Amino acid sequence: MALMRPIKDTIPLDEARALIDEVAAPVTRTERVPLLEANGRVVAADIIAPRDVPPFARAGMDGFAVVAEDTFGASRYDPRRLTWIEKVYTGQVPVRSMTRGQCVEIATGAPMPEGADAVVMVEETERGDGDEVRIFTPVYPRQNVGRQGADLVAGTTALGAGQVLNPSRIGAIAALGFVDVEVFAKPSCAILSTGNEIADPGQALAPGQIYDINKFTLSTIIAEHGGVAVPFQTSPDTIEDLEAAIDRALACDVLVFSGGSSVGERDLILDVIARKGEILFHGIAVKPGKPTVFGMVQGTPVFGMPGYPTSCLSNAYMLLVPFLRRLARLPPLSLRTVTLPLAQRVVSTTGRHQFYTVRIVDGQAVPAFKASGDITSMSRADGYIEIPAQTDIVEKGQAVEVRLF
Repeated sequence: MALMRPIKDTIPLDEARALIDEVAAPVTRTERVPLLEANGRVVAADIIAPRDVPPFARAGMDGFAVVAEDTFGASRYDPRRLTWIEKVYTGQVPVRSMTRGQCVEIATGAPMPEGADAVVMVEETERGDGDEVRIFTPVYPRQNVGRQGADLVAGTTALGAGQVLNPSRIGAIAALGFVDVEVFAKPSCAILSTGNEIADPGQALAPGQIYDINKFTLSTIIAEHGGVAVPFQTSPDTIEDLEAAIDRALACDVLVFSGGSSVGERDLILDVIARKGEILFHGIAVKPGKPTVFGMVQGTPVFGMPGYPTSCLSNAYMLLVPFLRRLARLPPLSLRTVTLPLAQRVVSTTGRHQFYTVRIVDGQAVPAFKASGDITSMSRADGYIEIPAQTDIVEKGQAVEVRLF
């Protein structure tokens, strides 16, 4: 009978993060994607404006395009009288150019006629007999006119490489006439659940089996943070099967195992990583999530996450998300926080940095953590608090900072 292999030396969370960060190389591959699919993607090359935006001077409101000097001194009691020569709707081009004493009826956004330099809003005008238009207020040159290139000037940088696309930035690209954009590729993440006890949802459970949770929680969190999840078939607990699974998954940018990183005799991930690459650490001084392994195989980072769902998901937030966002060139995740009193006393494990899930009830942080194997510890929580390794008790009523999911 094989012997259990205890985790002999755990490392602090900060040290684990530093080791992971050292090998987190941002993806350099690029691709072009349609604008309608580009939200959240990272621009891969500077976007230079090929034309002015707007490409013409345009009316800023409904009214009459005029030569501003023709309106000087106008008032309700002494209006200026101009001759109407044309009406221009949005999307039309003026047919006639203007001279002094004339005006053009114009809609908001329509191109300004040649010769006009201002717009009088329609509320300050009145149509007279025939083609006469009375102007009741003066305007100065360029008043109520959007100049050509006011938004973007041809040849300038509209968006720089490395910027994360959002609705307004996508709108700026569309304003230039582009239908797609060059972005950095999303890092691909192979997900392998291990263990003879794991079955895929939808299958009948054999005696002693449970459904695979981690494949779904990990796939979702990877998709949320800039990656593409590539689930692989659940791998049986044999060296040969695990080695074959790793070989298939090495085409991805990162490999994430769940299960097989603890101390049991059948936990073979350590052996496989050691045989094919290098183990950088095994065991972190955190709770939940202590039995975590991280290594490199042929230049590919490999995470060995705990099999217990809460431990796996907790470590995904602690370790995988920052790593993945760096690969994807996304900014660090910033969680919203609230400070609330703790609803009841919490006893922590001295020497281990604890992530403790809580619900928010009546303005208090109510402990929600049950056990590492219970996914409801996370699914019924609103967020979590962190308890430092040197703290063993957090008293009821103490103010705690809750990081919201």
